[in-house]
Amino acid sequence: MQKIKTLIFDFGDVFINLDKQGAMQHALDLFNLETFEVDMIGINELYEVGKITTSEFIAFYKSKFPNISDIELIKAWNCIIKDFPEHRLEFIKNLALQKEYKLILLSNTNDMHIDYVKETVPFFEEFKSCFDVFYLSQQIHFRKPNNDIFEFVLNENSLNANECLFIDDTKANTDTADQMGFHTWNIDETKEDVITLFETKNDLF
Repeated sequence: MQKIKTLIFDFGDVFINLDKQGAMQHALDLFNLETFEVDMIGINELYEVGKITTSEFIAFYKSKFPNISDIELIKAWNCIIKDFPEHRLEFIKNLALQKEYKLILLSNTNDMHIDYVKETVPFFEEFKSCFDVFYLSQQIHFRKPNNDIFEFVLNENSLNANECLFIDDTKANTDTADQMGFHTWNIDETKEDVITLFETKNDLF
């Protein structure tokens, strides 16, 4: 069997807990909408790949919803982020110390969310330092589940997909990675924890 040499981790709902449904409902209630409109989805994606700034992002929503304050917008945007259990930090610290695998973080995120994480997670820099490479979508201008973000990671690090294990909670993301030859774990954050990686995927190690 091909040996796994590189572990590629998502961030949200793999290490840090998210409330995706709650945050979406909070935003819809704030905007008094049933669903997100096409232009809103488009602007969110542009922000996630760093094509617009935080001020441009806020200005877009202010133009659509002039009665909503900047503070309300930012609070609604950041309420998706919950806690970061420290046992997961210990897990990645131990992995980093072992130096057995190349460790990569690959996250769809944006400046406001990362700024909020830096403010609320006191060990964020310690966590970040565990990885050989730390890729955030707004910095590299690619986002999952598009093929190009995975091609970017492979090319930048001279990796073979069949020697990589990609761990992500979003099925669309692991589906793309599967099709490109990666080993994958589509983690179910409601009943699985990344710290069981070597037991859950023991067929690969």
